[in-house]
Formats: sequence, C-alpha cells, structure tokens
Amino acid sequence: MLQHKYLISVVGPTGIGKTALSIQLATYFNTEIISADSRQFYKEIPIGTAAPSASELQAAKHHFIHNKSITDTYSVGSFEKDALTKLTQLFKTHQIVIMVGGSGLYVDAVTTGLDAFPKIDKAIRIALNNTLETEGLEALQEILKQKDPQTYNTIALQNPHRVIRALEVCIGSGKPYSSFLNKTASNRPFKTLTIGLTAPRDIIYNRINNRVDAMMAAGLLEEVTKLKDQAHLNALNTVGYKEIFNYLNGDCSLESAVSTIKMNTRRFAKRQLTWFKRNSNTLWFDYNTDISKIIEAINTRISK
Repeated sequence: MLQHKYLISVVGPTGIGKTALSIQLATYFNTEIISADSRQFYKEIPIGTAAPSASELQAAKHHFIHNKSITDTYSVGSFEKDALTKLTQLFKTHQIVIMVGGSGLYVDAVTTGLDAFPKIDKAIRIALNNTLETEGLEALQEILKQKDPQTYNTIALQNPHRVIRALEVCIGSGKPYSSFLNKTASNRPFKTLTIGLTAPRDIIYNRINNRVDAMMAAGLLEEVTKLKDQAHLNALNTVGYKEIFNYLNGDCSLESAVSTIKMNTRRFAKRQLTWFKRNSNTLWFDYNTDISKIIEAINTRISK
C-alpha cells in the first residue's frame, strides 16, 4: 500500500501519443483516466479534437470526454472543481489515477490550482472586444507581445478569449499577466507525478501533418459543415474549425484551409512544449520509449 495517493499527469504536444500512453498506464495500474483536454469535453466535435476512439474508451474508463455540449458554458474554474470532486471519489478505491491532456491551464488547475488575479474594470474588456472587432486579433496579439512577451510565447494566440483575458489583466493591473502565475500552489490531498512525452521538432511536426490528413479522411469537413450555423460559439473558436469555417464562407480553398490547420497546430504544439517545460519536476521521455521503462521510472519515483 502506497503512503500517498498519486495523480500521474501525462503531458506533451498534440499528436505525440499521450492517449495511448495513458491507457497503457491505466491498464498497468488498474485505474481510471481524467481527461484534461479542454476541447474533448464537447460531444459534437470528436474528429477535430482527436478524441479517444470507442475502442480506446473501452480499454480504460475515462472521465470528462464528451461530457459537455458546445452550447454549454464551461470554464477552467468549473473543470478544476469537477475534476477535484471526481478525484476524491476515485481515490477512495484507487491509489493511483491517471490524468492526460495537452491543455496546460487545465492541467495546472488540477495539480496546483488557479492563480489569483486582481479585479479588472469591465470597461477594459469592452474596449478590447471593440479592438478585436475593428482591428482584428493580430492587433491584440501585437499589444500582448509588447506588454507581456512571456505570456505571448505560451498562451493559445489564436484564441481571442485567452488573448483578451491576458491583456485586460496587463492593462488593468499595470503588471504582466505572467507575473500573477504560479505564485502559490493550492494544497492537494494527493501527490502529482508528471510524465512528459516529446520528440525532435521535425517528428512532432510530421506527426501533426499526418494527423490532420487523417482527420480530413475521417470526415472533419463534414463534422464542421454540420456546425456552420454555430460557428460563433466559443467552443468552436479553435484550430481545425476556424480554418474550415473560412473555407465554407468562401474565404479560401479547402487545400489552403487544411494547410493552415497544420500550420496553426504546429504553432500550438510549440506553445504547449513551452508551457509544460516550465515544470522542472516533469520526467520527460521520447515518444518511442518502451512502456516498461516509463513504468519503472514511475515506480522508482513513487517508492522514494
């Protein structure tokens, strides 16, 4: 019997093999999986979010996969609360639980808690939204780059809500958004061991390109087409959907849209790695590492 309860958090860039590894670990430790992928919550978009397949979901019990609709309002704060409640339940019958996901903010919310930010005048957000409407997202990105380069290099720049949130804190407080991060870690009734998967950049990018091609072959165009009337929803303001909405609106060719999906996903993967490498305690492994070596490393760390 272990002295502590352990959450094994599997992180890494998109397309690196986190889902497969988490299932192998869940099988070995006879436990269940918490998903911390903020896009896989939504049941209407399984293809573009690379959600686990039916066979993968059967291989190990998953939580927070397809549990929400794109019409639902669901924040990282709500996820933190829900995930901690679920972990409390799971730790009653399991010594170890697996968490997997590439959404760094959602992972951190569970492992260390959300950071405390100052109260911001609502007028600032209104002004930023007006800038978004009149000058576009790139104008806001450039402002953020000047005010807070660290945040500019780590957040999802294609997500206007994330950019505006960071900017309103910068403007409202007079301090960089990044200066409020990782100040105090919340006490958790479990220990976290983070396992990171990585690969040389050319391999990561090649895997991403192949994954996007596989998504298109699996019916991504049809999936997005069905959702065209809901393109305004925040859940769909994400890579893989925005680009095809542009195609459907006649703004570009399908070939161009697919190429842009690949480019934006590669950029996202770069930011994921930047985010996750802030944690100096992460045990990093090449994506091809044999599962036995990863399990050995986990058991060694836990035994200490």
